[in-house]
Amino acid sequence: MKEMTTRQRFQRMFEHKEADRIPISDSPWGTTIERWEREGMPAGMDYRDYFGLDKVATIFADNSPLYEERTLEETDKYRIYTTHWGATLKQWKHATSTPEFLDFTIKDAEAWKKAKARMTPEGPRIDWDGLKKNWPKWKAEDQWIQSYFWFGFDVAHSWAVGTETLLIALMEEPEWCVDMFNHYLDVDIALYEQILAAGYTFDSVHWPDDMGYKNNQFFSLPMYRELLKPVQKRAIDWAHSHGMKAHLHSCGDINPIVPELIEIGIDAINPLEVKAGMNPIALKKQYGDKVVFHGGVNAVLWDQPEAIREEMKAVIPIMKENGGYIFASDHSIPDAVSLEDFKGIIGLVKELGRY
Repeated sequence: MKEMTTRQRFQRMFEHKEADRIPISDSPWGTTIERWEREGMPAGMDYRDYFGLDKVATIFADNSPLYEERTLEETDKYRIYTTHWGATLKQWKHATSTPEFLDFTIKDAEAWKKAKARMTPEGPRIDWDGLKKNWPKWKAEDQWIQSYFWFGFDVAHSWAVGTETLLIALMEEPEWCVDMFNHYLDVDIALYEQILAAGYTFDSVHWPDDMGYKNNQFFSLPMYRELLKPVQKRAIDWAHSHGMKAHLHSCGDINPIVPELIEIGIDAINPLEVKAGMNPIALKKQYGDKVVFHGGVNAVLWDQPEAIREEMKAVIPIMKENGGYIFASDHSIPDAVSLEDFKGIIGLVKELGRY
């Protein structure tokens, strides 16, 4: 089969049809890039060009309360700073990890009202200069172009309110939680309507909403159905109304939620976190004709050449059947993976993933 562009491959996967090969779309840590550059990848080179991976372009818009970003403390090892969402974070400089969350501005429903008033689709929220600069290249390379929505449970508990506060609020103040979920999405939609009106189109709506952890979910299925599922459906419906696909990233064990997502029309699910309890092969066999699966290759094994080769040989031939699969780890590429080992992984993906 003739070699395809990234966009053509993605389109075939979403049509559940075969392509020249499965698309390859994954994200290395910053420290992984640093390691690869030390080991021979040209400094500053796009890793996707170096390894011959598929290119996905992302359009960002800032729907936060736009609180002031300030550095509170900085050493050679870490930085403590405030974010647009009003969180205070401690980020290590020479290690890739989730930041430590120290404090939040939005701690209750009253504080949320003040934040909400700041969250309007006006002001410096869209990088128009960046769009104008990058758009011609994205189109010339026939990249898959996605918008990046920012709404839901994960945004609220991780970046805006705090996990303990939000989990209690889901039980005691569900109206506040739903108001946050919906308002995040309202501002997203308004911002991306502006981008569409300016003549920039995109292929999918992508958003992160981690709803699980190891072998469980953050909330019950009835709570999901009542509080979050209707908001996700609004996002999916908006994407479909504009001829776009809806692509969800949700870490952890979300097994009970998968059929609910399919019911409301989700087109793709990522990352199928094996170490948390997701089984990509079982999911493919049960739902492979209804949804695209993206990921599902255990990241814990990526620095073990023989183990990851065996894993890939077991997973890829089944996942690629009848299209509907995008290759990736079950989260991201850790810095334990050497340049040579990753070359081997990509070579095997292209071999196993060819139709």
